[in-house]
Amino acid sequence: MGERDGQRARVYDAEGLVRGMFDRADESGVRTVELYGSHITLPIERRFASVESVQSYADRVLALNWVRQRWTRASDSVTVRARAGVNAAHYETERAVLAVPLHTGGTAWALRELVILHELAHHLGSGDARRAPHGPEFCSRYLELVDGVIGPEAALVLRTALLGCGARLG
Repeated sequence: MGERDGQRARVYDAEGLVRGMFDRADESGVRTVELYGSHITLPIERRFASVESVQSYADRVLALNWVRQRWTRASDSVTVRARAGVNAAHYETERAVLAVPLHTGGTAWALRELVILHELAHHLGSGDARRAPHGPEFCSRYLELVDGVIGPEAALVLRTALLGCGARLG
């Protein structure tokens, strides 16, 4: 049996803060934020229009040389499907399926890079069922993906939010 997922709420809280920062930057056109006295320019976060575009993105991320060198699980493909629920995306370990809600209530909140990288971080670490799904090892994988794919500025903002929300990193 795996560890209790005691960090789940902390990780989701941190992600909500970071997604909000990216949303405000997109809406206002102002991409520079102040974080503990440093000015950081947020990179552009990719958005997706369909299950097919998420599938293509996931395939491309898993095919990156540095991702394949870092995680053996990257050679195992994922299948992306639409999810009926509107509140969360999720990863189904047993079938390597990434399920994302599509346009619901006029928004497509899950069809964005931060959410898809979160689910891919689950996929890359799914070989060890003893670990908590959102534990320190997950957080480190997620941060590595965000750093290497979106950019170091996004990873710094996410790391700061995770630590600020009380999440432990591996």
